[in-house]
Amino acid sequence: MQILHLEDDRQDAQLVRETLESGGIECQMIRVENQRDFASALERGSFDVILADYTLPSFDGLSALEIAQSMAADIPFIFVSGTLGEEVAIEAIRRGATDYVFKTRLEKIVHSVQRALREAHERAELKRTQDALKRSEAYLAEAQRLSHTGSFGWDVASGEIYWSQETFRIFEYPPAAKITIERILDRTHPDDRAAVREWVERIVREKREFDFEHRLLVPDGVVKHVRVVGRPAPATTRGFEFVGAVTDVTERRGADEIRIAERTRIAGDLHDTLLQSFQGVMLLFHAADGLLPATPLKAKQMLERALTCGQQAIAEGRDAVFDLRFPERVDLTQALHSFGQELIATEDPQERSRLPAIHVLAQGAPTHLPSRMGYEVCRIAFEALRNAFRHAHARRIEVEIVHDPACLRVFVRDDGKGIDPDVLERGGRVGHWGMAGMRERAQRIGARLAIGPRAGAGTEVAITVPLV
Repeated sequence: MQILHLEDDRQDAQLVRETLESGGIECQMIRVENQRDFASALERGSFDVILADYTLPSFDGLSALEIAQSMAADIPFIFVSGTLGEEVAIEAIRRGATDYVFKTRLEKIVHSVQRALREAHERAELKRTQDALKRSEAYLAEAQRLSHTGSFGWDVASGEIYWSQETFRIFEYPPAAKITIERILDRTHPDDRAAVREWVERIVREKREFDFEHRLLVPDGVVKHVRVVGRPAPATTRGFEFVGAVTDVTERRGADEIRIAERTRIAGDLHDTLLQSFQGVMLLFHAADGLLPATPLKAKQMLERALTCGQQAIAEGRDAVFDLRFPERVDLTQALHSFGQELIATEDPQERSRLPAIHVLAQGAPTHLPSRMGYEVCRIAFEALRNAFRHAHARRIEVEIVHDPACLRVFVRDDGKGIDPDVLERGGRVGHWGMAGMRERAQRIGARLAIGPRAGAGTEVAITVPLV
């Protein structure tokens, strides 16, 4: 045991040491006599106990206690003095001393040191437990924030409801608010309120696990989708309770709705373009068959038209297949690079020398976008890139992605023949919905879309997505 002993009398210090060792406490004792040596020893060493005389020629025990509390508050501090009165001793304990022992009753020091060490160990264990609990609570709070999942407890008998910080954040109530079923219903979307009230009544009646989704309508008018799951808690003395979790699934539901809408759109495209293209091919084949063998030249012309229509149908089919394989997580740069490579790969190898070169450039630290926003930006850029590749007759297509804390900007530029001013004025080609679809996607995420001629030659499509 390491002991720091503030004592000016060498013989008294020796007597204290012998008393401790006779009581079974082996120790290494460092004796100091003044303030400078006392503070210096505390800085250098790691002590288990501090013993101090109350009065010294140039220093006093209360001053030493103040220094010890400022430099090593966890070390037990015991006064060992012959001049310490009862009132002074009590005042020393009030100021933070662990114990006091009179030199006339030195045999008590063994018990005093053992008790001080035991209490110090208990305090250290308690502090470690409290620190571990604080870390666990901090980790849990961060995990809930990252996963948008809050927890709750519900005492059915008393009606008391306990929420984690993340649950308050999801419902957008202040953390000090008293939560009741009625306040939860107040935040519930009016169209879902009756169903949620019915769920609550059924849960109270049946007292079993539950899992349901509903919408919230928060004060700023935003609609949130939440999933609520819970189950009966282990039996407590207070009565019947539920524990559970609330997850904000708005983003997931939005992504699901987008995927459903996209698949519906693709199904319509397959019917309106691909299937009709193949139907046209079949009609041309039938017409060519009727012209043979009497008019072979006209039959050949029909077959050439059929081949052209077939190539167009294949291109439309590839576009639809690529749309179906869209990734769940969007890395904008990688997605646009892959899309450009796929466009090139689907063309006839013998024609690739005449295809435009596609370059994807990125500036700034990548921006984290919600999945819905990333999906829509990708779709707009895909359409712009596809149009430039298929219709611009360009030699070079450049995609520039500029990441900025305030906004994300994506530019698709080509050096081709440009867009007909009439097409720009009408907002797209008759019978084609590409440009209209781009504008609708931009509007859904609050982005700005600009399509126009590029300085010199070609076309530029600019997408600006505000992030703040």
